[in-house]
Amino acid sequence: MTDLSHLTAVTVRIAGEEHALRANADPEHTRACARFVDARIQEIREKSGLVETHRAAILAALSISDQFLRTREELERLRREVAERDNALARQVEQLLTGG
Repeated sequence: MTDLSHLTAVTVRIAGEEHALRANADPEHTRACARFVDARIQEIREKSGLVETHRAAILAALSISDQFLRTREELERLRREVAERDNALARQVEQLLTGG
């Protein structure tokens, strides 16, 4: 069973509707997430002319997911690059220390 005692209640407004949420994040972080989602829905509604909130919300979720996945891939690429550079520097230091 999940321990819910650490959850914080926060009310946010997304796409003109209030939502009472319980989250384990800081309330301001939850509000920032809600503002981000709300802004993305509004942007999609304005650009596409969509009136239906649920359709705009689905497109916003897809857009945010795409952004997240691309960012995660880039982070992994950068981690690999840093690890490769770290290994190369370690080899250079080892060569300098051993006189090789």
